[in-house]
Amino acid sequence: MSILLFVDADACPVKQEIYRVAERFVRRGTALKVIVVSNSPIAVPRDDFIERVVVGAGMDEADNYIAERAGPGSVVITADVPLAARAVKAGAETIAPNGRAFTEDAIGMTLATRNLMSDLRSAGAITSGPKPFAAAGRSRFLSTLDAALMRLTRAGFGQM
Repeated sequence: MSILLFVDADACPVKQEIYRVAERFVRRGTALKVIVVSNSPIAVPRDDFIERVVVGAGMDEADNYIAERAGPGSVVITADVPLAARAVKAGAETIAPNGRAFTEDAIGMTLATRNLMSDLRSAGAITSGPKPFAAAGRSRFLSTLDAALMRLTRAGFGQM
């Protein structure tokens, strides 16, 4: 059974890193498929293990596509906390582009914090957005993704 790696791609800053890590696992003999999901066409490498999926322009179309297909043996890359909560609930390894792993133990608090911050921004109490993406986040992401894929291969996923 192949490992499915879903990328919530519209605003993902680590797509190139995902492709590099996936290619390394595929070269080692891991059955892995990267599914890049976006609302508009984006360029992806022309490799057999990478598939581009363009969904409708609706608000949560990409999220719904990923959430309906994610589960045990899959990895979801997203910064979208509600999608992360759905993926974690489905049993998928779920990682933010900054390398933070979303876990079953912490997703409830993460979702509550996200909702609180959204309410505060709507009320005008907070006007700044997220911190700029930094090299440390990219490095942490690479490490977290590699560890997630290793866990899945040790669990028997990705066997040819």
